[in-house]
Parts: sequence; C-alpha cells; structure tokens
Amino acid sequence: MATYAVGDLQGCLKPLQCLLQRVAFDPAKDQLWLVGDLVNRGPESLATLRFLYSIRSSLTCVLGNHDLHLLAVANKIERLKKGDTLREIIDAPDADVLLDWLRQQKLLHYDEQRNLALVHAGIPPQWNMSKALKRAAEVEHALRDEALFPLFLDGMYGNEPPKWHGDLKGVTRLRVITNYFTRMRFCKADGTLDLKTKEGADSAPPGYAPWFSHKQRKTRDNGIIFGHWAALEGKCTEPRVTALDTGCVWGASMTLMNIDSGEKHSCDCKEQA
Repeated sequence: MATYAVGDLQGCLKPLQCLLQRVAFDPAKDQLWLVGDLVNRGPESLATLRFLYSIRSSLTCVLGNHDLHLLAVANKIERLKKGDTLREIIDAPDADVLLDWLRQQKLLHYDEQRNLALVHAGIPPQWNMSKALKRAAEVEHALRDEALFPLFLDGMYGNEPPKWHGDLKGVTRLRVITNYFTRMRFCKADGTLDLKTKEGADSAPPGYAPWFSHKQRKTRDNGIIFGHWAALEGKCTEPRVTALDTGCVWGASMTLMNIDSGEKHSCDCKEQA
C-alpha cells in the first residue's frame, strides 16, 4: 500500500493517468491525495471529475478555488468566465451526483499519524494546526448545509477583509477563511493578504512574503503539501513544506509524490495533450 499526492489537475486527465500508470497505482490498496483545483481550464474537466468519482474510496481531496467556482456557477450564483471549461460538467446528466460529491470534500486535511496536512493554497502564519482545522470546518459545514450553501457561495467572492480577526461573522468570516485556504500566496506575518500578486516567490510586494516563509508561522512543526501556486514550479525550500503545482494546465508538467518516501514523478503535459 502506498499513498501518493498529486498537484493541481485542472481537468488534465491524461497526465494524471500517465502518472498513475507509472507508479502502478491500484485503487484497491493505494491512496491518492489531491491538492484541489480538480477541474477547469484543462481539456477534460468532466472526464476528470467522473474518473475521480469512480475511485472516490481511494481519494483524499481538498477543494481549490476552481472547484468552488464550479459550485457557484452550477448554482447560478456566478457566471462562467472566459477560459472556463466547466459547461460540460453543468450540462452532464450526472452533474448532480458529481457536484454533491464535490460539496462533501474538505478544505484542509490533516493526517495526525504523519503530522502532515494537505491544503490547496496554504495555512496562514498566525494559525496553528488546531485552529486551522476549526476554521476549515466552518466552511465545510457551510458547503454541506442546504440553508447556508447558497449564502456562502453568494458571498464567497472578494478580497475584503484582507485579514482574519476573531469577531468576524457570517459570510464575511467564511470569505476570509476561504481566501486563506484556496487563494493565498503572499501575506504579512499577521495574516494580511495580498491576493493580486501571482508571480514567483521573489515578487512579493513590500512588507509581504510567501505564506510559508514567515519565521513566526505556527505550523512550522507540521508537514504541509499544497498546490495553487504554479509560478513556484514546484520549488519550495522551506523545510517540510512541499509545493506540488507544476503548471500542467499551462503546458508544463504534472507532479506526483509518494508522501512517505518523498519520491517524485512528473509527466510532461504537452506530450499528453
């Protein structure tokens, strides 16, 4: 039995299958961790979601910003954007089944035995793992609650407020939590977000730094696997922090890692197009 983690799929099914074949992945005994952004912008969003659903008992998934965007579009809260490849999912006869499964996924997964977390974008420096899990659970509850679900989706978009504080309430509170877990790249040590800069780690605005680099970060004793930040090209020198998004949907590669041995495999996405 082996457990693997793979970077952002974004509807690129062939590179994923290439990687799974390379390690002889067996869904009957192996496990696959996914960092989110399962769909969108790639050529096979529907086929990717169907494949993942078919092996769902072998998966541990966290949601990314594109997955949440799909839920918002499917529920007529938000419109499709230029470049979205989500229409085929929304129009599919099994859309309800697939979208309901997506709603059940986590924002943050923590394996206590391995002391290892899985998240799409990151964990803000001011939260320890216990607080991060509690905050993630608030959004997960909203996703699964029929009354809260549309309210959450309607208020999910936006960059304000840029920083968490404990007296935030309602949708505003959920928006900040969601931005940390699914959109964050740069922040200040106190968790103040910059959500506009998307380039590499050395492009931080004045006063900001990559979320994982702050010396005061309270999850320094925890391992963290994340995606989202393709401009890092899978490079992160921070101890115990692993960046897995290597820009497959942009024509680069998809990366899979054995989370226990650290062995990595990559598949050239241009060759699989």
